[in-house]
Amino acid sequence: MADDEDNTPLLRNVGPNAIDDPRQKIHYLYESGNLAYSNGNDTRISLTGSPLTTLAPDNIVAIFVVTFDSRSGNMMEWCLPEETDLDGVEFKAIASGSHTLMRDFVYFKKDSLYGLACFENMPVESEIERGARMKSVGILSPSYISLYRHMQFLESQVRHQLQTPGKYDQLQAFYNDKKGLLPPCNENRNISSELDGTIMATFCPSTVAQPNESWSGSSTPNHEILPQLKITHPAGCFSQFIKFFGENIFILWKYILLQKRILFFSPPPIGVVCYRVYCACCLGNHDIRGIVSQEVTPHFYINIADIEALETEVSYIACTTEKIFESKTHLFDVYVNNQNVTTNSPVLKELLKVSEADRDKFTKLNNQRSANLFSMEEHNETIDEEELFTTFFAEQNNRLFQTLLDVSSSQDRQLTSDHMKLMGLDPIGDRVFLMELVEHYGIDVVLMVDNPCCPK
Repeated sequence: MADDEDNTPLLRNVGPNAIDDPRQKIHYLYESGNLAYSNGNDTRISLTGSPLTTLAPDNIVAIFVVTFDSRSGNMMEWCLPEETDLDGVEFKAIASGSHTLMRDFVYFKKDSLYGLACFENMPVESEIERGARMKSVGILSPSYISLYRHMQFLESQVRHQLQTPGKYDQLQAFYNDKKGLLPPCNENRNISSELDGTIMATFCPSTVAQPNESWSGSSTPNHEILPQLKITHPAGCFSQFIKFFGENIFILWKYILLQKRILFFSPPPIGVVCYRVYCACCLGNHDIRGIVSQEVTPHFYINIADIEALETEVSYIACTTEKIFESKTHLFDVYVNNQNVTTNSPVLKELLKVSEADRDKFTKLNNQRSANLFSMEEHNETIDEEELFTTFFAEQNNRLFQTLLDVSSSQDRQLTSDHMKLMGLDPIGDRVFLMELVEHYGIDVVLMVDNPCCPK
């Protein structure tokens, strides 16, 4: 069973996100070497000289308030721009089962846009509202990797909407300030860089609003001359992800490399499960050219309204609170009920066993983490676990795919047990996985590893 802390939103009070004062955050990032500046042509350069991923656009394209009506259910109460197509967002922003919670947050996908909404439930003495007032405040953006930096504002605003319904001045000011605030940059669609997860910042000489600034309700927020923090995703969620699944992380890893349709189920809260979707995407990171693959799409939270769209998807990773999906087996390949990973495919069932090589990789991962923690503590530095874990899997995947490509270009194209060990695979326990992998990516190799009559 998972610890109690696994049921709380990930990365609360972890890393720089736990630092409220903007100046202290800047100091933290300088100390950790993760602050970057712009050189004027939209290229980000770290203070240590290493290049950083080009940041995704930070444009907010819509902001909205969803309310729960005791007679009509979820309703779109207010939005900007008014003409925005938000059909179905009312059932994303207040996830199924949220009425059992006091507060939660949710990531979701709406057509080509991504959304983040914060939900809160406030007891009220009102017969019409049946003793509870529930609302959610959210935003839509072309990219999900910078949504988190607005979470604190959304949390404060949903509370404001509960206490003083119908007062939208601060939301309107926020939208007017954030829409197109930064010039769009060329978004790198390579998943290994987009899902990097490291903490990056852009030094902007102009005045920029910070995520944790208070809002007075005026048309222009209170600005300070500070570097802008551009956090790609919350720190700490990867370490809790691996703690939650343990060795089974490598079962998920295999399904993700095979680009299967993966659905995470959990009762509310759903926010923590949205981070599992993000972390799962990161397990497939690699930068080997010559491996033609379809980008895995994170859908985050889905509900029954998404069934028709999911029927056309060949690869995705999503999460839900709706138990009905468990019976819709044609919509997914892998179903993850909290920590229980299942599949109805006879071939994929062979991959549910943790191999000896998987156990070795898990031990190696933990040893690397311990060594880094010890080294950082000795030098009084803070470890970036996000980078540690994403680098581990990127290196593992690079080694695997590069070995396969090297063998496929050799004269005999023979893949031996030694090759499998070099790739971090079990020659016997991972044979089925390897066969599925080379077939999926169309890699022409001859597997020389025997399949014993009595496999372990």
